[in-house]
Amino acid sequence: MKILMVYPQYPVTFWSFKHCLKFVSKKSSFPPLGLLTVAAMLPAEWEKKVVDMNVTRLIDSDIQWADYVFISAMGIQKDSVKEVIRRCKELGVKIVAGGPLFTMEPENYRDVDHLVLGEAEAILPEFLTDLANGCARREYKTTANPDICATPLPQWSLINKKHYSSMSVQYSRGCPFNCEFCDIVLLNGHRPRTKSKEQMLAELDALYNAGWRDGVFIVDDNFIGNKNKLKEEILPAIIAWRKGKKRPFVFNTETSINLADDDELIKLMVEAGFNAVFVGIETPNEESLSECAKQQNQNRDLQAAVRKLHNCGLEVQGGFIVGFDSDPLSIFKAQINFIQKSGIVTAMVGLLNAPPGTRLYQRLKKENRIIGDFDGSNTECNFIPKMNYQTLVAGYKNILNNIYSSKQYYERINTFLKEFHPNKKNRGNFKMGHITLLGKASWFLGIWGKGKRYYWKLMVGTVLKRPRSFPVAMKLAIYGYHFRMVAEKYAAKTIGLRKTKTLPG
Repeated sequence: MKILMVYPQYPVTFWSFKHCLKFVSKKSSFPPLGLLTVAAMLPAEWEKKVVDMNVTRLIDSDIQWADYVFISAMGIQKDSVKEVIRRCKELGVKIVAGGPLFTMEPENYRDVDHLVLGEAEAILPEFLTDLANGCARREYKTTANPDICATPLPQWSLINKKHYSSMSVQYSRGCPFNCEFCDIVLLNGHRPRTKSKEQMLAELDALYNAGWRDGVFIVDDNFIGNKNKLKEEILPAIIAWRKGKKRPFVFNTETSINLADDDELIKLMVEAGFNAVFVGIETPNEESLSECAKQQNQNRDLQAAVRKLHNCGLEVQGGFIVGFDSDPLSIFKAQINFIQKSGIVTAMVGLLNAPPGTRLYQRLKKENRIIGDFDGSNTECNFIPKMNYQTLVAGYKNILNNIYSSKQYYERINTFLKEFHPNKKNRGNFKMGHITLLGKASWFLGIWGKGKRYYWKLMVGTVLKRPRSFPVAMKLAIYGYHFRMVAEKYAAKTIGLRKTKTLPG
């Protein structure tokens, strides 16, 4: 059996980091971890190829080579998915599809020959057995949340790791919280399930033995969902492993803000090589936090929590949302002020959306406010907001124009660097490769960039005042180039509802 595994293309968004990649001569930020893991679950005697459309073109001969094309995708890849399906159908090659997009919206993919919905460990074996016996059904579905201790190592040999700026590892699935707008609990459950210490070290060994010596993203929904196991087993094991290998990796991951409440956990994460965490801040408005059941963020000083993580050596990358029913007209200014004062340089701001199946989607559907499809971009609404829509869009664009303007962005880098106190073993030293990177950055940002005077002020000031932070400052300056390009694109386009109806107001 010949299997072509296709990972559809991401559009250029804040999260794609597409405009940053040319500085480091990479083609994509992260590899298709899910497909590589599924590949390891398929019979060893099958021939397998992976085409990641984010690093290479999908050509007709790739499709014609295969007996089956396996596709996995998320909502943001929807447009590319439709194109891949169309081409496979035209060439007469059968399609097997799974992953978050298909699991949440199977009714939209009637042209797919076989849908394998839910977590692969729980449902893929049944499909493979039926396929081998010539009686495979069109749809296989499970809501089971399997033990992931049996999940195999990803089949890294199927990709060229040189195309990626970071590798990925999964430690856990599921989240102990249940925010109204989030589909994580629907996909992966409410109880965090974790891999064993031995599995985690085997995953790191696999990357190390393959020659990887750069960043590793722990892709978990919420890395700190099971704090006790992290503190007692996982982090001490990673600390020892990393020390024995002369610290080849630095890590980043996603956590909830209550990480700031646990000094021991913070210390262990930093010692284990973590230097950045993505946190869903969402909004400084308490009523909006209550509305979306973001209880872990309520009744706390969010600014102080962010500052503490920065002080301890963890850069906070923040997610923010506007468009809650409880948002006042002052929310746009409040978001700008919070982002600037907190020193969250990587601030991802989006319009509220209702992914299918979420509690938010169900509530809005009952209120007859759902009017379109969820596209995963968070730059268009798929429901009628309480706030006048034109006011909401204008306020959203104002946030983007403000926080990613050169002046505001570089001010935020300086605020962050004053508060950031990384572990000496994690911050890295200036290497020869940084010289090439500095040359590219200085050309694009210091000579041709719109905010070149702010760029040079940051570079010179960092060298004079905090030289050990120079690699971080340079990285954030490059991030800013990407964010400004994306923000300008969003600010210039007409942002509409996914499928328009007559809007209130």
